[in-house]
Amino acid sequence: MTASPQLVRAAKNLGLQLAVVVGVLIVWKVGTEWQDSLFFPSPNKVLAEVWNGWILNWSESWNENIFPSLKRLLAGFLLAAAVAVALGVAIGRSRTFGDYVEPIINFLRSIPPPALLPLFFVLLGIGDSMKIVLIAVGVFPPILLNTIDGVRSIDPLYLDTAEAYRITPLRRLTHVILPSAAPKIFAGLRISLSIAVILMVISELYAATNGVGFRIVQAQRQFKMVDLWAGLVVLGAMGAALNVALTMIERRVLRWRQP
Repeated sequence: MTASPQLVRAAKNLGLQLAVVVGVLIVWKVGTEWQDSLFFPSPNKVLAEVWNGWILNWSESWNENIFPSLKRLLAGFLLAAAVAVALGVAIGRSRTFGDYVEPIINFLRSIPPPALLPLFFVLLGIGDSMKIVLIAVGVFPPILLNTIDGVRSIDPLYLDTAEAYRITPLRRLTHVILPSAAPKIFAGLRISLSIAVILMVISELYAATNGVGFRIVQAQRQFKMVDLWAGLVVLGAMGAALNVALTMIERRVLRWRQP
């Protein structure tokens, strides 16, 4: 019994990915042995710290670091996604409305989100609200711009057909506009997810008492280099897991596009 082509392709991709990971670890190991620096620990020490400090101590790591970070990241990301998609559809469907608001959007998206930290400290304090708003502001532009582009690139034939059949505006939105624009909306979501991880860490570097970013900066301040590198590995794993989850959601939502 021969394996299906899809299974063979998946096995090859998995093997290639594992080979890349092994190659990176080998280069890392050789580099640390050649450099022999306190600030550049070997992968053995880092992975041992990930195992002992994060995995075996999972309950404390989850409650004190991972869960607070995920809560802030997802809250800011989902808030920005909801507002950006709604506003993007409105702008994409109305050129007049877009002419009024796009200059303001272009001005605001030119401001780096970290530059807003002092302002948010004053307006929102140092709690989770400040961190969530900072993440939302940072991830908002890519989702908005991709939504606008997706709505404006809909084939006019789809809209004309919906109008000819007198489909209600709500059903036109849910059955024509959003599905047609969904590929570009998800492209914006994928871009924004990586930005959300960056801003989550930046927000936790200042005036935080928990979170992955807080643990990393604490390790840096105490010159615990192995702990710092372990935190970076955990942060990368968290970002990769979130990307995989978003990709699975995208494939499920856009399964109608798959051949």
